[in-house]
Amino acid sequence: MKSDLGDIVELIRDIPEQHLRAGMRAAIIHCHDDAVYELEFSDEQGETLTTAALDAGQFIPVWCAATEQWVSPAEQAAALLASLPEEAARQVLDFACFLSLRVSGASAVKAG
Repeated sequence: MKSDLGDIVELIRDIPEQHLRAGMRAAIIHCHDDAVYELEFSDEQGETLTTAALDAGQFIPVWCAATEQWVSPAEQAAALLASLPEEAARQVLDFACFLSLRVSGASAVKAG
């Protein structure tokens, strides 16, 4: 999913030189031509804390302004996987398979 103006995104890694931490959310206020986005970070009262131009690989979308809907966990996970090196992405996939087996096993126990 390509992010666009007005979307809300969440940082997936710390950016210490700009005092930004993974998990912080921001609004996209400008889309540059080279997959760089200008983000506005605000506090709970809506006051701007800072703005930063970041690469799309540094965040995942969590709110889509065009549809006015939250981005599904599956789409968020896909965006995160796309930013990882191949080996790390495989490890995440292995863990997801493990969880799937665990959940389906728990469902079978409850049904029985």
